[in-house]
Amino acid sequence: MKLWITRPLPDSVVRAAQERCDVEVRTETLPLTADELRRALMDFDMVLPTLGDAFSAEVFADVAAPRCKLLANFGVGYNHIDASAAQAKGIAVTNTPGAVTDATADIGMMLILMSARRAAEGERLVRTGAWPGWHPTQMLGLHVTGKRVGIVGMGRIGQAIAHRCHFGFGMDVSYFNRSKKDLGFQAERVKELSDLAASVDVLVVAVPGGTDTRHLIDAHVLEAMQSHAHLVNIARGDVVDEAALIAALETGSIGGAGLDVYEHEPAVPEALRALDNVTLLPHLGTAALEVREAMGLMAVENIVAFLDEKPLPNAV
Repeated sequence: MKLWITRPLPDSVVRAAQERCDVEVRTETLPLTADELRRALMDFDMVLPTLGDAFSAEVFADVAAPRCKLLANFGVGYNHIDASAAQAKGIAVTNTPGAVTDATADIGMMLILMSARRAAEGERLVRTGAWPGWHPTQMLGLHVTGKRVGIVGMGRIGQAIAHRCHFGFGMDVSYFNRSKKDLGFQAERVKELSDLAASVDVLVVAVPGGTDTRHLIDAHVLEAMQSHAHLVNIARGDVVDEAALIAALETGSIGGAGLDVYEHEPAVPEALRALDNVTLLPHLGTAALEVREAMGLMAVENIVAFLDEKPLPNAV
């Protein structure tokens, strides 16, 4: 069975795949082109794609009888794959949940601290030689310990962030989610997103991407936030209305933002890059070797289950 890995992956992952498959690894680091997307469906039995490999309904419609029967996605998010269109063509889709939880939550916590304590701004001050030395009113930020965090989306990653905030920093936790969650400590579920935004010092976005959550954090939500509050996004870029966020940051209607994802990634608007009250990271959520290996090996496990005609453990 022929497998196409669409981006370079850790050697341990490629070796594991080669034990069961005839593997071709694409050396390009950018997403698949339109022609490559169609070739993936026509020339391979299985494909291991990742973020940005846009298997849309149009792509599936253009391939009448696909050879490919499995898209074993590298990553928990699969909003770049139209899963319904894939399944209609007889193509299974899997992902890699669990492997990314702690690493992404760690980045979320890092962005909370960096944004609240103005770490990126301070680092630039030192690097440019503009730091005049310590004084009592310099670089005053938000003290996170004991504040209230609001988490939008209480799945695995949202819960991991909540635990870090509560047990690590003594923060009160409120959240917006379709259902109530038992977190093992007291946390308040808020039914209206704007009410959550208005009541917290830090608002963290941890929902899946997709049409249902596009621009969930819009101008209305941002306007509800307190002027000292910070927004952190470790979900998908288009969950936040980037233009509305820029306006809120430029006018100072919110205290700041920490972003690991962007609406039109990898493009980051000049307006965002020019602002001091925003921390910008290059999608580092799962960027740890052990995590990327675990993600890849989970994808390979999904492939092995498919080859052995067993139930797919991470089917979407």
